[in-house]
Amino acid sequence: MRATSSPQYQRQKSRCGRITSMDRNLFEKVNRFADRTAWLHGPMRLYAKYGIGLFAALLLVAWWQARASDAPIRNVSGAVWAGVSALLAIAINQPIGSAVGRARPYDTLSNVHILLDRTKDFSFPSDHATVAGAVAAGLLLANRKLGIAALLAAILMAFARVYAGAHYPGDVLAGLLLGATIAIALSALARKLITPGLKRLSDTPFRLLVAREQ
Repeated sequence: MRATSSPQYQRQKSRCGRITSMDRNLFEKVNRFADRTAWLHGPMRLYAKYGIGLFAALLLVAWWQARASDAPIRNVSGAVWAGVSALLAIAINQPIGSAVGRARPYDTLSNVHILLDRTKDFSFPSDHATVAGAVAAGLLLANRKLGIAALLAAILMAFARVYAGAHYPGDVLAGLLLGATIAIALSALARKLITPGLKRLSDTPFRLLVAREQ
């Protein structure tokens, strides 16, 4: 599916500003690559749209493993924060997107190869990349092996969103950095706040949420 230039092109172009110059060139290279790799369209479309579920699965695995660790409360707090940081990052991302007001590539460029449905929200920063960056950074702090897996998945998600024609490279890079920054910068404080609640929970009938019975 290809999109032609929107009637709103001139107005939206002015809102995109100088940040689109390099992004446009990079985006067009990836988009041309997508045009030549039809065999990848199915998997990339699915991952770009639903791949965020993989990060939820990694968070569940991190929590499950943390329960069985030698320091369950400490490790569960890390897994919990990795998930909470993604929600916080999205909440912060929304006003940033509205303030920047950057249009989607298919609204400002002609002949864009699109694999996803059009949306009316803004392009910068990418919500998907923001979540992916937060989860990846949070898991790197809590569970190195799962964190590495999440990091690779986050990079793939960023590429898939550009490949599918939904974002410029700068959109996904900003999303990854925003999510990761929030997860790392607030980790120590957040875990201090989370830990007392987990300790109280461990003394209730819901203690299996915190630690596996020996």
